[in-house]
Amino acid sequence: MFETLEVNADGRLGTLWLNRPERLNALSTRTLAELAEAAHWFDRQPEVRVVVVGGRGRAFSAGADLDGFPAVGDTGVRAAADTGRIMAEALEGMRALSIARIQGWCVGGGLVLAAACDLRVASESARFSIPEIDLGIPLAWGGIPRLVREIGPALTKELVITCREFTPSEALAAGFLNRVVAEEALDSTVQELAQQIAAKPDLPVTATKRHVNAVTAQMVGSARAWSDADSLIGGLLDPECEAARQAYVKARGR
Repeated sequence: MFETLEVNADGRLGTLWLNRPERLNALSTRTLAELAEAAHWFDRQPEVRVVVVGGRGRAFSAGADLDGFPAVGDTGVRAAADTGRIMAEALEGMRALSIARIQGWCVGGGLVLAAACDLRVASESARFSIPEIDLGIPLAWGGIPRLVREIGPALTKELVITCREFTPSEALAAGFLNRVVAEEALDSTVQELAQQIAAKPDLPVTATKRHVNAVTAQMVGSARAWSDADSLIGGLLDPECEAARQAYVKARGR
């Protein structure tokens, strides 16, 4: 059913794996669309109460895969630019509670994917960054309101504008992560947390998730993210942004 994901349900527990390890689970438009489809699929599995979201291989996700992105001016370019927002809203709106299992790189759009999950557990070796501005594009997909919700406006501005790498310990202190564990303990910790939640009565757990999401949506105005696609296209059209993008790629030998 999915080409770039592994999606499974086993009783009350579900798993959703990004399965492009050779690309460090970069998020192509197809992967983004499949993530939204997977969230809707889990909504049709009434037994599933918790979904673990992870990435196969060395990384959670290296962020957006721009290689397959339509050229500006092509038919469907805005729809492609909006796919990440649709993904994040579908995952965040999923009935089951979601837990992001983070190892290796969690970059840009991958960090937005993690932010759309309800809870986040990372290994001590995980690394985070938001390089979009160095690539000449704004952070899109509703990433800004979700980061403001999780870590506050000042730190959101700093991390997005400077593009600097930050560690799991800083992400934990900022409130983005629920737990940081040794790499060898990541799977057992996530599994234990998922089982603990799945054993709770479903109605109050679901009500709590919906209530918190409703309150924070009013606080940060996530509905405005519909226009993120237009800002993204604007960054792809701007000459200064294109020069920054080429310099970023050249500096990394790509």
